[in-house]
Amino acid sequence: MGTFATMTSKGQLTIPKEVRDELNLTSGTRFYVTVRNGEVVARPKNKRLADLAGILGKPPTGETLTIEQMNEAIADAVAEDDERIKREWHEGIE
Repeated sequence: MGTFATMTSKGQLTIPKEVRDELNLTSGTRFYVTVRNGEVVARPKNKRLADLAGILGKPPTGETLTIEQMNEAIADAVAEDDERIKREWHEGIE
């Protein structure tokens, strides 16, 4: 889908109704606007973190973790990565 829009003297664009409807955009929706390959890209931020709960489904093992277990797993992964980086850096010096 595509349509034309005109920028005002204040740099504002009106998003056409069919685009707003398709993306479920409402008044006050915030956008992240950037330039990619010479084009303006505007991504709506209309999802809350809570909206993503359960998006991946249940874990394959059925096991759930506590916040403490998740934090420990993240800390272990970061420590392993740090050790790997140090090892590779020292190997590059020798």
